[in-house]
Order: sequence, then structure tokens, then C-alpha cells
Amino acid sequence: MRKLAAVTLCLGLAACSQKPESSEQRSEAVITADVTSPSEPSAPGIALTAAPGVAFAYRYAFRMPAAKIAQAQEAHAQACEKLGPARCRITGMRYRLLGENNVEAMLAFKLDPGLARGFGRDAIASVTAESGKLVDAEISGTDAGAAIKQLETDAARLDEQRKRNAALLDNPKLKADQRSELSTRQAELDQTAAATRDSKAAQQESLAVTLMVFDYGAGPAVRGFDPSAPLTSAANTAIGSAQFTLALLLGGLALFGPPGLVAIVVVLLWRRWRPRKIATASD
Repeated sequence: MRKLAAVTLCLGLAACSQKPESSEQRSEAVITADVTSPSEPSAPGIALTAAPGVAFAYRYAFRMPAAKIAQAQEAHAQACEKLGPARCRITGMRYRLLGENNVEAMLAFKLDPGLARGFGRDAIASVTAESGKLVDAEISGTDAGAAIKQLETDAARLDEQRKRNAALLDNPKLKADQRSELSTRQAELDQTAAATRDSKAAQQESLAVTLMVFDYGAGPAVRGFDPSAPLTSAANTAIGSAQFTLALLLGGLALFGPPGLVAIVVVLLWRRWRPRKIATASD
């Protein structure tokens, strides 16, 4: 019985010595799993907690077959629409056909900052599924938090100046020229204060949304080799040269074919009728 009680007491102490996992540790584990998940394509991004007060703008450039650019652009637009206007809005779109198999397109969004990285990751996945690839990614940031603090300081200083100027204007003994000068000064202070409020509102809006731009360009489908490999580069150069040569020959044939055909017909007619006229003249 004593041995049984001792074993039970040891097990109880061991169970109590294990601390429960805190909510912060669970959150960190979830975030880490989301960022390093190998099942999804990696998308450059910065966690909001890593840079508080910074307004970010994302720009991704994709290269894919020209025939699939419109499809990818439409898929990305639909993905934004599914999130709803409160979390994603399309602010610009362009599709330009520059020539045969040469397309340039663009799609711009305003996103909820918490959704920016995931939205970019899903966009890369959809492009990769259509034999495309991410060729450029850029993330730029503006320290909006510091700008807001500075604007708040400026606004407080302007309010003090306006109050002092208004107190001077309330003096009934002011001369006309003094009152005019103070009134002009008050109007200037009011305009500056309004501009400061507008700037602060713009900075706050930049923190509330994340700008994201997708650029699409036409390019060859992924061949299954590293594009930087010498063999693939040489094959691409050879194919491009052959295409250019064939296009040049077809273009020359289209340009000079009809005139050449007419010239051949004229020469044949001339050779047919010219000797007869000479024979007739000698008789």
C-alpha cells in the first residue's frame, strides 16, 4: 500500500509540473505553421506585428503564356470580389495587346492589411497552376505611424496659435490695420490646420489598406528545366532565332510576292509577243 501511494503521488506531481501551453505560444505556433507551410507557394510578405505603424505596398510581376493572361487576371479579380468591398477593392485594370503573342496587363487592389500576404500567396499559386511563374516581387513601406505623430504635434501647435490669435482679435481696442493683419493670419492658420487634418486622415487610411499591384507579361511556359541552365538558354535562343527567321521570310514573301508575281507575268508576255513583232517588221 505504501508503494502504491508513493507511485500515485509521483505521477500526480509529474502531471502538475507540466505547464499548460499559453495562448501566446499557440498563436505563435499557428503563425509559424502558416508561414512555413511547404504545401503552398511562398509569397514575400511582412507580418503586421513585425512593423507596426508602417503602410505597405506590394507589387508582383508574373510571366505566363499570352493566351492565359486574361484568364489569370479574371481569376484574381474574382478572388477580390469574393472578399467583399470592405476587405478588397479593385482600383485599376489594364489589358494591352501589343502584338501576336505579346500581352501586357495590370490589376491593382486595395486590401485589408491582414489579408495581403495570403492573397498574394493564392495569386502566385493560381499563376503557377497555369504554367506561369513569379518573376519579380517588391514590398515598399512608409512609416505612417511616425508621420501621424508628427502631424498630431503640428495640429496641437496650430491650435495654440489659433487660440492666441483669436484672443488678440477679441480686443476691442485694435486698430483697423492690426485687425486686418490678425484676420489674415487667422485665415492662414485655419488653412494650415485643415491641410494637417487632411494629411493625417490620408496617413490613417494608408494604414487601413494595403496597396497591391499585379503586373502580367507574356512569356514561354515552364519547360521543366532551370531557365538559367546553359542547355535551356541555348535551346531558347535557337527557337527564338528560328521563329524570327521564319517570320522574316513570311513577311518578305507577303510584301514582295504579289509584285514579283506580276513581274513574272509581264516578262512571260513580253517574251511571247516580242519575237513576233520583230519577224513581222523584217518581212
